[in-house]
Amino acid sequence: MKPNNNETMYWTESILEQFPLVLVATSRGLCYAGAGTEASNEFIQWAKKHLPSHTLVRDDKQLRPYTEEFAAYERGDLTMFTLPLDYYGTAFQRSVWTALHAIPYGQTCSYTELAVQLQRPDAVRAVSTAIGANPILIAVPCHRVIGKNGALTGYRGGLEMKAALLELEKES
Repeated sequence: MKPNNNETMYWTESILEQFPLVLVATSRGLCYAGAGTEASNEFIQWAKKHLPSHTLVRDDKQLRPYTEEFAAYERGDLTMFTLPLDYYGTAFQRSVWTALHAIPYGQTCSYTELAVQLQRPDAVRAVSTAIGANPILIAVPCHRVIGKNGALTGYRGGLEMKAALLELEKES
């Protein structure tokens, strides 16, 4: 999807578990959720690449519905995010990100299983790369994808956060 010129991109900071979180939305929906100490810098770089004509505005009130959903998720009161998402990626990436929503809350699947579900069994690396490019952590649940042997594998928010999210979902 190509951005309209001179649109606004709203952002806010929050905390999920003990992890700093940056949430960013356009008028169409949440387009970025990043975690960790470098999340603010990462989202600015992401925005320059994907939405260069947008103006960045910090607006905690505008993002309140999103922060409330993330808080409900953290409490175990929300198992599926309902607010709109605004994806920016290739058609293949978007198909992978959409498929991530089919992984049930509290469960995991491997990269290989996901590739098979997408009817692309030989594209495990491409699926893995698309998952790694997912700009909307947690709401697009890439943390539910693990290695074929059950091991935790890369996560933009860090393996500590991935383990914490899987544990939170297991306890709920």
